[in-house]
Amino acid sequence: MVIAGANSPTAALLCSPGMGHLIPIIELGKHLRSHHFSDVTIFVVSTDFSTTHSQIIQQSSNFLQPCLLNIVILPPVNISGQLGPDSPIGARISLAMEKSLPLLRSAILSMERRPTALIVDMFSTNALAIARDLGMLNFVFVTSTAWLLAVTVYTPAIDEEALDRHLKHREPLRIPGCKPVRFEDTLEPLLLRGQPVFEQFVQMGVDISRADGILVNTWEDLEPVTLQALRDSENGLGGMIQGTIYPVGPIVRTIEPGRSRNNEVLNWLDRQPPESVLYVSFGSGGTLSPAQMAEVAWGLELSEQRFVWVVRSAKENATNGAFFNVENAGGDDFLPEGFTCRTEKVGLVVPKWAQQAEILAHRSVGGFMTHCGWNSTVEGIVTGGVPMIAWPLYAEQMMNATMLTEELGVALRVKKMEKESSVVIDRLEIQKLIGRLMVEEEGRCMRARVEELKHSAEMAVSEAGSSFKSLNKLANCCEVHQKTKVSIV
Repeated sequence: MVIAGANSPTAALLCSPGMGHLIPIIELGKHLRSHHFSDVTIFVVSTDFSTTHSQIIQQSSNFLQPCLLNIVILPPVNISGQLGPDSPIGARISLAMEKSLPLLRSAILSMERRPTALIVDMFSTNALAIARDLGMLNFVFVTSTAWLLAVTVYTPAIDEEALDRHLKHREPLRIPGCKPVRFEDTLEPLLLRGQPVFEQFVQMGVDISRADGILVNTWEDLEPVTLQALRDSENGLGGMIQGTIYPVGPIVRTIEPGRSRNNEVLNWLDRQPPESVLYVSFGSGGTLSPAQMAEVAWGLELSEQRFVWVVRSAKENATNGAFFNVENAGGDDFLPEGFTCRTEKVGLVVPKWAQQAEILAHRSVGGFMTHCGWNSTVEGIVTGGVPMIAWPLYAEQMMNATMLTEELGVALRVKKMEKESSVVIDRLEIQKLIGRLMVEEEGRCMRARVEELKHSAEMAVSEAGSSFKSLNKLANCCEVHQKTKVSIV
């Protein structure tokens, strides 16, 4: 029996813990609602309900309207005591997702209308089995680059000899049809061969390759060679991937119209000259050591350039120390004595969190010092159109930094000192990089290249663009599946 509206597809999205996963999932949900999906529900896995809820609220308000998206925070899972404090972030996320699977299944079964498709992020691929069991299409949303996707799906096929050459002899890791991965940019799971996190990463690659489709937060003109390799069955990775590749990017947080005029940061930026301010942020989960934070402060001061710096608590030996605990991440206590007073005429220190998209889009911002998380990277290109100082901290950020500097030519990369040094990046190096980006011709040339990428991104999401067409193709696939389900009923 066919009922009115029965052929319109619906979708459920599953988001693993972390602001960096939450933002693109929510934005993808908005895109799906504008591409023929009649209902979109986002299930969020949390380890702390109050923190997760506040993260959602601070991102935006317009998507909370019931007519747009349904957001369900699954009951928080407790993973404390089950992994050591120094466990890789991927292992902690994977454990949280594993514990949440029964909660997800129960939530889907209780829905009035079962979704046509389940779309999960990379850390949630063990939920794809639930979709298959319940007759739903299953997709993976890679919130980062096609290059990361290529490494992930190829990892299960890497032979021991090739991995030995990479890990022991530091030879580049060769991926069919793609740019090789240097040892310095290697993903952490590969460095931990023989440990559970490595096996989880291998299984992730297997799961992704078997999905009905893979959505990627990139666009055709940004990574044409890698996307071709992912589709090429003869000389690339296409033979390992069963589903369709859907480049749907750039997926970025939208700026809400009618900003509040009492926003301190934006009002401060209004008073600055065009393209004169360096925006500094190391992401929602990134942290620096106390000594490194002091060097950043001194580097900013010595550069004599205007800046807005989002400051979070310093952590010794933990580059992702705020990943699970953004709420308690303020860190202005770690700044050098007198820093804020000495720089009050040219700089603004913002504790914990700031409206990054709005800041990057402001006419006064002319550069971005970033940890190279993909959300921030895409915002720097698409929202800000600004060149960057690449300062990768963890996860795939080293790969992103290489892509920004060597392939796209829109960033300068920090140079690490000897590991024995307690300070990784020296203040004079920071001062020099800021000058090159904000003052010298090198920075102006990179700004022009970013503008070209920004235009490319805008074209991709236009009605005639490649990413717009990818989303329509995804919707058509789901419509066909939905019609099949209805006809069977």
